[in-house]
Amino acid sequence: MIQSHRISILVPLGVGLVALVCTVSIYLLPLRATVNLVRRERSRGHVGTPWTGLGIFARVVFYASLGHLLEIGFWAVLFMICGEFSDFGTAFYHSAVNYTSLGYGDLIMSPSWGLLGPLEAANGALLFGVSTAMVFAVMLWLIQARFTDLRH
Repeated sequence: MIQSHRISILVPLGVGLVALVCTVSIYLLPLRATVNLVRRERSRGHVGTPWTGLGIFARVVFYASLGHLLEIGFWAVLFMICGEFSDFGTAFYHSAVNYTSLGYGDLIMSPSWGLLGPLEAANGALLFGVSTAMVFAVMLWLIQARFTDLRH
């Protein structure tokens, strides 16, 4: 009995760890897009005006948001593959509640796959932290580019 219980914990744990690797890989897309945007705008000399800075900032936030939505969708598809939800809308809603750590609790997964919920919440918290760092770094760069007295 104990042996089968360990297996039932290890399977969702393994699936969750693979999902973590996949979502971190997905997040490399908006991260790369942000780095390319900053490098391109800097090389063109388009930095230092309020409207240009606002446009860069808006694109960075859009890239981060799109990355998170893709990751939520990835987890939703994974929940469907595991047999937890039959339609994408419900799976996506449940995934968004987990990923954002909102935790309504109105939809719960079976005990077999329940461990995926906290793993997705941890994944979302970590990647929201990466988004925050990315947005902050771009904001700092934009402020320093606009206000020369704030450099170094």
